[in-house]
Amino acid sequence: MDYSKFIKFYPDFPIKGVNFVDIIPFLQDKKLFGSLIDDLSAMCTAPNIAAPEARGFLFAAPMLYSEAPVHNVIPLRKKGKLPFSEGDLIQVEIMKEYGPDHVYFRNSDLAASKPTGDTVEITFFDDILATGGTARGLAEGLNAQKVIIGGKEYKVKVKDFVFLVEIDDLPGRAKLEGIAPVKSLIHVTEG
Repeated sequence: MDYSKFIKFYPDFPIKGVNFVDIIPFLQDKKLFGSLIDDLSAMCTAPNIAAPEARGFLFAAPMLYSEAPVHNVIPLRKKGKLPFSEGDLIQVEIMKEYGPDHVYFRNSDLAASKPTGDTVEITFFDDILATGGTARGLAEGLNAQKVIIGGKEYKVKVKDFVFLVEIDDLPGRAKLEGIAPVKSLIHVTEG
């Protein structure tokens, strides 16, 4: 299916010079959304998905119901949005197209993952790949972790990146390919 025809663009939002890619139309049609989730799920090769808020959640959580072997969604959230116990919260600095930011995840969410061998393999999923700063920072933060599951220590590894939309004329892909393979369902250009 040609999903690109459902995307809308808003120039200079949220700031001048940024071309906002609106994927909300996918949420306005049950059959379209179901097809989209099935196609995105088929691209994921790890049993665990890490997804940043807010739009990443909208597409990652339904993948738990897909035919793909997805077992766990690890939420990646902004400051003050993720409750935590002492020592459970991990902070990662990222570089977004409009400046630096911090995103957080919990070690306990990693510990809910399904291991593969001696590794917790993760598909990093997000709605848009633009400059790649968010995905790169979070992948590096995840790859630096070790987690205890059932009394055994596992390395954490981002196995692949999956995006709903990739803006092909921005440098995001080049920033990520050295970490893991990059897959995108829809390709667009800013021009």
